[in-house]
Amino acid sequence: MASSEEEQKFPPQSQDRQPGEEHVMDPTPQAINPDHKPSNKLHGKVAVVTGGDSGIGRAVCYAFALEGATVAFTYVTDREEKDAEDTLRMIKDVKASDAKDPMAIAADLGYDENCKMVVDEVIDEFGRIDILVNNAAEQHLTNTVKEITEERLDRVFRTNIFSQFFMTRHSLRHMKPGSCIINTTSVNAYNGNPTVLDYTATKEAIVSFTRGLALQLIERGIRVNAVAPGPVWTPLQPASMPEDKVAKLGSETPMNRAAQPHEIAPAYVFLACNHCSSYFTGQVLHPNGGMIVNA
Repeated sequence: MASSEEEQKFPPQSQDRQPGEEHVMDPTPQAINPDHKPSNKLHGKVAVVTGGDSGIGRAVCYAFALEGATVAFTYVTDREEKDAEDTLRMIKDVKASDAKDPMAIAADLGYDENCKMVVDEVIDEFGRIDILVNNAAEQHLTNTVKEITEERLDRVFRTNIFSQFFMTRHSLRHMKPGSCIINTTSVNAYNGNPTVLDYTATKEAIVSFTRGLALQLIERGIRVNAVAPGPVWTPLQPASMPEDKVAKLGSETPMNRAAQPHEIAPAYVFLACNHCSSYFTGQVLHPNGGMIVNA
């Protein structure tokens, strides 16, 4: 049997509250794939990414900008300013010459009026929305359902699924045929996870939301899909998991490791690109290191 040292994937670490901060993680999650060869897949598009300051969201923002999109993303005020500034700088370094400067918007997306504010700011600045990525999320570990309070249940559902309804509702007023919506769900929606029961319930809700919304918007020419990542090295992990679990993140996958964010981002690029995924709607992509799920 392998020793605990051999099984360790990351240095043990934790953060005391959510959302987590990427700039203090060791090692820093990899948002950039140096082997990515852009080909203007999203040239001229305007994309909005919730929770885009770090983790998967940052990698998606970067990949979208690299492919020619103008990017706006949201972050949580009084916690994620440094990560948001870093992401803005990364996007500006690679944005297309005819793309507009990226923008970061601070907002608690669990409330309808805040989502409307975000959409209004994007429209005031860029005039339209072509791609909406609903990615913001939080999770908390518990041993039993009895530990999940009404207050926490409300908070997790607001962040993870209410925000997707609200952002979608307001964005759709400005989306034309050829636009698309991409929702972030999780492998937990398919395999279940007893230690993040409320989080898992929201991720299954996102799958159903994606499928129903896709059918609703087909006649408008708007595609709706989702991505269900497996374990990924993001701030969500040390901010919600004990150190020993962080150290072994991804060891349960057939690949025996967690993904880096840049390994997940291409799924979003594929789904956002009309000439790559024009026949995809109501579908979920599964970058999860080989975990077999019943889709």
